Amino acid sequence: MASRLLHRLRHALAGDNPGEAAAGPEAEQFPESSELEDDDAEGLSSRLSGTLSFTSAEDEEDEDDEDDGEVGPDPLPSGDGASGEDAERSPPPDGQRGSQPLARQLQDFWKKSRNTLVPQRLLFEVTSANVVKDPPSKYVLYTLAVMGPGPPSRQPAQISRRYSDFERLHRNLQRQFRGPMAAISFPRKRLRRNFTAETIARRSRAFEQFLSHLQAVPELRQAPDLQDFFVLPELRRAQSLTCTGLYHEALALWANAWQLQTQLGTPLGPDRPLLTLAGLAVCHQELEDPGEARACCERALQLLGDKNPHPLLAPFLEAHVRLSWRLGLDKRQSEARLQALQEAGLTPTPPPSLKELLIKEVLD
Repeated sequence: MASRLLHRLRHALAGDNPGEAAAGPEAEQFPESSELEDDDAEGLSSRLSGTLSFTSAEDEEDEDDEDDGEVGPDPLPSGDGASGEDAERSPPPDGQRGSQPLARQLQDFWKKSRNTLVPQRLLFEVTSANVVKDPPSKYVLYTLAVMGPGPPSRQPAQISRRYSDFERLHRNLQRQFRGPMAAISFPRKRLRRNFTAETIARRSRAFEQFLSHLQAVPELRQAPDLQDFFVLPELRRAQSLTCTGLYHEALALWANAWQLQTQLGTPLGPDRPLLTLAGLAVCHQELEDPGEARACCERALQLLGDKNPHPLLAPFLEAHVRLSWRLGLDKRQSEARLQALQEAGLTPTPPPSLKELLIKEVLD
């Protein structure tokens, strides 16, 4: 680590001068931490070269305006704010180019560990960090690529979060998992220099390490708060766009949310995957792609299986019957199952549509 080498160099220089080697902060053992000192910024920026892009740093006099909880926790933002959709994001090609080095590293790791008992882990990379001005506040939005098992050509899922989102996740997990969280470091708060390139680079690296450490601990990996951190803002934004008829934009968010859930696993039950498949089916149908919409319905019916009636079961069956009829495909099994539910009084006739349930669903 650059920080450790610099400390050893300083310690060696201090040893040549007994008068300056008095006990003090620099004479103590320097712990390795996710938050590096200012002297380490140059080395860290070099390590991130080619994988991280960020907007130009702001002037010093504006740095005290950041509202990311630098002097205290900020209130919980809405779903839209958490996902940072109002930020001026870097163009997708830049992020895609930036993720290539780590993607190659990931593929090499999977090849080496394919025949071992070591679990395959996700990798996280900050591909861009943008300063967002939303008067009267200003903050940095970090876009991370989430890379899991799959072909090298597959584009990674992405999330965009700000410091306060990471800090809230860290605080919630500390309350629930004191033991496992004791060994996981987090970048400390700062009163100034929040928008310099060095601070952004250090925090980007720290956030990558923070998520990697969380994902490596099974108890933390399955925590509801961690699942919410990755998926909930995307689901809320996708739902909002679908309900307002912006199906192209919503489809990309539903697809990204589905990929995230596939990579992270779904230990909390099938409800969110089913809601995601409902969103995908509705968007594909509205965009005149009945084949993809039907495939989403079939995947949802597989997840539902033969369990007790779920609120989404009848809507998925109704959509599958209608789409199968439109495509000239067999619909008898879904028709019979839907009819059985209606005769048993378990669903109204006709059942609510997927879009109706999607609008009414409350994501918390």
